[in-house]
Formats: sequence, C-alpha cells, structure tokens
Amino acid sequence: MPVLIDATVLSNLAAVKRLDLLKLLGDELYLASAVYEEIQRGLEEGYEFLAEVDKALDEGIFDLTTLKGEEEWRLYRRMPGKLQRGEAMSLAIALHRKWGFLTDDRAARRHADRLKARYSGTLGILLLAIKKGHLSLKEADELLKQMVMKARYRSPVDSLEALVKGGRNVD
Repeated sequence: MPVLIDATVLSNLAAVKRLDLLKLLGDELYLASAVYEEIQRGLEEGYEFLAEVDKALDEGIFDLTTLKGEEEWRLYRRMPGKLQRGEAMSLAIALHRKWGFLTDDRAARRHADRLKARYSGTLGILLLAIKKGHLSLKEADELLKQMVMKARYRSPVDSLEALVKGGRNVD
C-alpha cells in the first residue's frame, strides 16, 4: 500500500540519518508537496539535518505528490484549521486514494482516527525495524533518544521495550 509521510516523521528519521528505515514500508512512499515545502522552510531556519530529505528524494526512497482532482481538494478544504498544510494535504490524499499516512502530530492522528484513515508514526517504524530484524531493541532505543535530542521529538515513551513486549499499543 502506498504511504504518505508527514514532516514530523521525516524530521525524526532525518535527524538520526535513518530515512532508509522507511523502505521497510515498501516501494511506494510519497511526500505531499506541502510537506516538502515545510522541510525546505526547516532547512532555511537552520535545521541542517533536513538536507537528508533531499538526499532521500535523489535516491528514490520516496516521490513527491500533490492534490489531484476536485474530491481531494474538497477533502483538503474540509480539514480542521489546526492542521498544518502538509498534514491536511497528506491526510486528504491518503483518504481519497486509500493510502497509509505517517505522522506523529497529535491533531492529525486524532483527525485520521475520526475519518478512519490508516496511520502510524515514528514509533511504528522503529517497532517494524525491530520486528524485521533491522534494529535491535537497544539500537532502536538509542535512535529514539537521539530523535528526542536532535529533532525535539516528543515521544510518548522513553523506551520501546514495553511496546515490543506488547504492553502498550502504539500505531
């Protein structure tokens, strides 16, 4: 299934130079044009680690997409005002095309829940990497710690251990 990636997840993975983990989701990964614009603004503001996103685009890890057709535009215009453009555009596209959506933004996830959209986030990617044997729990926890420091990720957990053991559900 194709997946749209929001700036929050991109930022976390770019900060630790692990955008490659997105490949675990498959070959059809996309950024909405508004998300790419957010990343470019971040670069202009001095978040140099976001240059990893351009490298990943050049390597073909993901492609850019935008709203197409009246129905996607209609969905986009109906998104709550508290969502940033990238989140609103990504969610509208994901809903209309029945794609997955990666975000760590609380408001975007709540709205995705209401609309019954499929979504996950940074923790879901780290858990998938552990499950598929690409990272150990210790390595994933270290990446999580670095994301908190470098990208200011507000993780709901300090360690993935309880999630790996099934003690808590996080998409």
